[in-house]
Amino acid sequence: MNIDRIMFVFAGSMILLSVVLTQFVHPNFFWFTAFIGVNLIQSAFTGFCPAAKIFAKMGIPVGCALK
Repeated sequence: MNIDRIMFVFAGSMILLSVVLTQFVHPNFFWFTAFIGVNLIQSAFTGFCPAAKIFAKMGIPVGCALK
């Protein structure tokens, strides 16, 4: 598995987690969902993703998700 695929799994998991937290813990967890969305949009334009940098430092190989 490469960073691209792991990022899809990580982002999807964080969105689902934030929806569950919003529903069952407190409605203000909506802001966590908004933060994730804004981070995804900015990384699409800038190419900078903090989570991808962390995964790269963990030694996960870089690759294309659509091979």
